[in-house]
Amino acid sequence: MNNRIQDLPSSERPREKLAQLGPTALDNAELMALFISTGTKGRSAIAIGRDLIQKYGSMAALGGLPVTELAREKGLGLAKASKLAAAFELGARVAREQINQVVLDEPALIHRFFGPQLAHLPHEQVMVAVVDTRLRHIGTTTVSVGTVNQTNAHPREILRPVITREAYGFILIHNHPSGDPSPSHSDQVVTERLVKAADLMQVRFFDHIIIGKPTPGRLPYFSFREAGLMDCPVSS
Repeated sequence: MNNRIQDLPSSERPREKLAQLGPTALDNAELMALFISTGTKGRSAIAIGRDLIQKYGSMAALGGLPVTELAREKGLGLAKASKLAAAFELGARVAREQINQVVLDEPALIHRFFGPQLAHLPHEQVMVAVVDTRLRHIGTTTVSVGTVNQTNAHPREILRPVITREAYGFILIHNHPSGDPSPSHSDQVVTERLVKAADLMQVRFFDHIIIGKPTPGRLPYFSFREAGLMDCPVSS
């Protein structure tokens, strides 16, 4: 087995393969190898990529790692981890651009767009999706990144991107790393406070969606509005 990419046949080297066949011809480990660039003694950049995917289970989980944690992985270091983090972020931004002008009027649709980004993260992350009067998505901001089971999102931080964009309203979205989207007591308290704060600032708080993981017999998300826990109706 070859441990160096340069020892592989030209048709199997990620860079040459991409040039000949396009990026879709490369698997995830090969794509990662282009950013990792060089391997270590006995391990190629492709092998490092495959080991990382196997360890964390998915590209989404890898993309959610802080760069400092990624840098501690054998064969990476800060420079390579920074390149990978930049690649993951570019992909996330492209995905977010694709949902601009999409009408976010159904919890299942919101989960469809944001679930892949959040479901496999090892920590809680809070995002605010701002919308216009027709509930069309006009932007998303990450307002808090927490530990395994908590964030420090304050209503002021959550409302800031809504006010800055002069948006009509917003949807709060966050994940539960445990995979269970059932709302905690603190989730309910934050939602109640946000309903009052949004009313004070004269913006519409349409829903609070908690992202979990698929489980038989349970939806992979929880919607406060669907559960009847929001005070303001969607329609004016």
